[in-house]
Order: sequence, then structure tokens, then C-alpha cells
Amino acid sequence: MNRPEPILQPTEPVVPDGWTPPDLPGLEFPGCTPIPMSRSDLDAYEGRLEFWDAEAATAWVAEPPVTAAHERPSQRLAGLAERIAQVRGSPIACLGPVGLVVRDTDGAPRRVMQADQSLYLRPLSASVPWDVSMAVGEHDFPDVVVEVDHSTDARRGKLKLYEAWGFPEVWIQVPSAASPSRPKSRLPGLTIYLLEGGAYRVSGESRAFPGWTAGEIHAALDEPVPSAGTIAVLERVGAVLGAREGTGPDDDPLLRSQRRQAREQGAEQSAAAHRETLRLLVEVKFGGAAASKFARRLEAVTDPALLAESGERIVRCDTADELLDRQKSP
Repeated sequence: MNRPEPILQPTEPVVPDGWTPPDLPGLEFPGCTPIPMSRSDLDAYEGRLEFWDAEAATAWVAEPPVTAAHERPSQRLAGLAERIAQVRGSPIACLGPVGLVVRDTDGAPRRVMQADQSLYLRPLSASVPWDVSMAVGEHDFPDVVVEVDHSTDARRGKLKLYEAWGFPEVWIQVPSAASPSRPKSRLPGLTIYLLEGGAYRVSGESRAFPGWTAGEIHAALDEPVPSAGTIAVLERVGAVLGAREGTGPDDDPLLRSQRRQAREQGAEQSAAAHRETLRLLVEVKFGGAAASKFARRLEAVTDPALLAESGERIVRCDTADELLDRQKSP
């Protein structure tokens, strides 16, 4: 398995002395540091941010900005989704921490968020922001967005905005790995929020990935390497998705190739075992020298029907010479 890329720490933001962050009624971003940021500053900013508001000219940046414990669950999710996609037989796109933008009427950004992971189940037919931020009202919503609350609490700000903007499904993962800044009341686990009637309800399982429960997802995101139990769950979810769409593992290029190779290898192994059985029969009936000659004439034979004909010759022939005369090399 490839090692994850190293986590790069962006430059620490500079906050002027005496600057007071504005208050956004109803929105809180625990674990984040507010910094002044104009639209032009936003265009030049290369670090990660949780939320930015044009009217407030302020961005909220997670503190610490990026940690391995925060990044690993979303990286693992991309690998898990790839396994599901292979079993389903069609791709799933994981766009990572893509920007999510609401624009003013003049097209300028009004509010911006960054999800920790964004998943599109049908990227070939959806309007997907491959190289730009996902704009509400311009692109299709991700089927799932994921927030990892290692030192933050997305429920008190970002979740409210996802609901207001109409995102269909949000997962909030609280890793089992401890964080000194996380309140002790915030217990590890994953919560699934499904949008229904314009409001979120908590669900025990995903709608986008039918049958994948919150407990199973949390366990999978916590595992350094997928366990046998997790692999079985991924296969189950992929099979359900494939059954809905009429696709399966043979529609995935990699699995199709691997299955073909396995079938070919299995057929060769079966033929080799059949040839060895025939050689032994000749050895018992006509001796080792005849068996060696007979085996050489069967070396390239893999067709089960031709091997069965050779077995009949062994039974019917009375001498080694007769057998070898009738058993020509292919």
C-alpha cells in the first residue's frame, strides 16, 4: 500500500493587533481562529480554511491548521470508496477538500467553505467541479460531504450552512484518536445527516451508500488498514449499488482483467493436473519410458475435450507403441 503523502503546514495567518472578529449570528466555528480576509486576500490564499464570509471579510481557519490525525480519515475514505466502486463496476470520485462556494448575483464569492472530503457516486454524468470550487446552483451537489472533527465541531456552524444550502448527505466523523483541544463530552463516532424536507435528520445508515451503517463507516475510517470485516462490508455495499445499476465487478477494468487472469490460471492449473493424471495412468499400464514420451506430447494441450480423448486412448490401446502412434503431438 502506498504511504500517504506528508501533511504540509500552511504559513501561520497574521492577525493585526487590536482586530476584533465579527459575530455571525447562529454560526460558531469551535477550534478555528478568525483572521481578516478580503476577497482579494481570498484569491491569493493557499492554505486550508473552514469558512469565509465576504460581508464579514473574515476567514475561520482550523487550529492547528492541518494534522495527520485530521487528514487520515478522509484519505482512508477515498480508498474505501474505490473498493466499493470496483465491486459496483463504475467509478466514484473523491474530490478531497474542495471549496464550496455561494456566489453573489454578480458572480463574486459571498461565502466559501471547505469540506474535508466530497464524494460523487456518478461523476461521469454529474456536473462535477474537477478543477474549480463547487458552486451552489452551478454544479451538482456531492452525494456525500464529510467533516472530520478532530479539534473542531462542524455541527455548530458548517452543518447549519450545509443544511441551508441543500447538501443531501453529510457525515461528521469524530476520530478515536484523542485531541487535547476536543471537549471530553465529544465522544468518538460518526453521525450521518440526511436532508429531508429542507432539514437534516440523523440516520443510522447512509442513503448514498445503502446499508453502510454509521458504526461501520466510523470503524473503517479508524482502521490503519481495512480489516476483513470492513472488506466484507465494502463488497456488500458495492454489490447493492451494482444491482441497482445493472453493473458489477466485470465492468471495472482492473477487476475484469484480474478475473480473466484468474480464470486462465485456473484453467491452466486444471489442465496441468489432468495431464499429470494421464501420465500416471500410462506409467502404470506401459511403464515410465512410455509415460515420459506421452507426457511430452501433451505438454501444450489445455482443451478438456482433447485431454478426455487422450484418456480414452490410454484405456483402449493395448501397447505403448499403439498409444504413442495414435497420440500425435499437437
